[in-house]
Amino acid sequence: MKKSVRFYSGAELVAMAAIDAGCRFFGGYPITPSSEIAEFMSIMLPKVGGKYIQMEDEIAAMGSVIGASLTGEKVLTATSGPGFSLKQENIGYAYMAEVPCVVCNVMRGGPSTGLPTALAQSDIMQAKWGTHGDHPVIALTPAYLEEIYEMTITAFNLAETYRMPVMLLLDEVIAHLSSAIDLPDKEKLVIKSRRKPTVTPDKYYPYDTAYGDVPPMANFFEGYRFHVTGLSHDKTGFPTTDPELVQADQERQIRKVSSKAHEIFDYESYLMKDAEIAIFAFGSTARAARVAIDNARKMGIKVGMVRFRVLWPLDEAEVLKVCSRSKAVIVPEMNMGQLSTIIEKFTADRTKLVKINHVGGVPIHPTDIFNEIKGVN
Repeated sequence: MKKSVRFYSGAELVAMAAIDAGCRFFGGYPITPSSEIAEFMSIMLPKVGGKYIQMEDEIAAMGSVIGASLTGEKVLTATSGPGFSLKQENIGYAYMAEVPCVVCNVMRGGPSTGLPTALAQSDIMQAKWGTHGDHPVIALTPAYLEEIYEMTITAFNLAETYRMPVMLLLDEVIAHLSSAIDLPDKEKLVIKSRRKPTVTPDKYYPYDTAYGDVPPMANFFEGYRFHVTGLSHDKTGFPTTDPELVQADQERQIRKVSSKAHEIFDYESYLMKDAEIAIFAFGSTARAARVAIDNARKMGIKVGMVRFRVLWPLDEAEVLKVCSRSKAVIVPEMNMGQLSTIIEKFTADRTKLVKINHVGGVPIHPTDIFNEIKGVN
């Protein structure tokens, strides 16, 4: 297998993987700590015939990637918490119109402008509930640089497969971290593209469920003309207020992901076979948790970790199984308890839940987690 080894940052890996996945359009607006992704894309995209554009704000940036995607391009935008908030109106539009796109959010502290260049994991609920209304959500949370490359490509594959926005949630630490990375052979990569219609333009409907929960998607400027709107619509794409059609369409959009969730779930089970204490973590905080677990194991403490690589959809059956057989569950996260709020409903009264919540911009140290492990042992 051919391999290329050199130092890369997390931000550079997002850009490289996006291009290797077939991305040829980036629309963005600079915001720390994600600006390096835009910088790398501005350098790399023209070399492969792609287009980079900096818009006047985050709302317009999200609109630009929706427009580019409708022409058939694979698209990326990158931002951080405040920009992610501004993008939500058009993210909701992309969900309703079922437009494939990847949104990379390098999380930082908030609310508002908060901590512009410091670490946080504060947007995991915004990824799921940021835009109003009901829709499916897919959000990936890599913890290591190798995973950033792999999971960026996965994000594009999922966006194209399910015709929807897909979130790539990094945090400041892994976006700015640099390391020697062993990249896979590009010829071995699995790259997926959206399904195109097989019918002639006069017989094409953009939301025709006769072809399944994910209808084929035509590209503009290839002879197909269709209406795109954020309003509830029928199979033609034109607005409808028919209650039955609206109900059926909402259910279909959610079902297209929920029915395949078992194929999307992804987590690492670390030393969980005999664990009596379980840690649920994601992103860079899981790296600290792993060090704490290794140190605790040296003392004979049976502790393990479930590290979410895909946070949404959440594998609730696995969470319930782990909580049911653990005497204690520890949830370290760089926010005031967003993931632990979800985990709590699975612990009930039978399992002790310990929350470790830091929002000062300083990473949770392995010692912080190690001390809580000892406290519940």
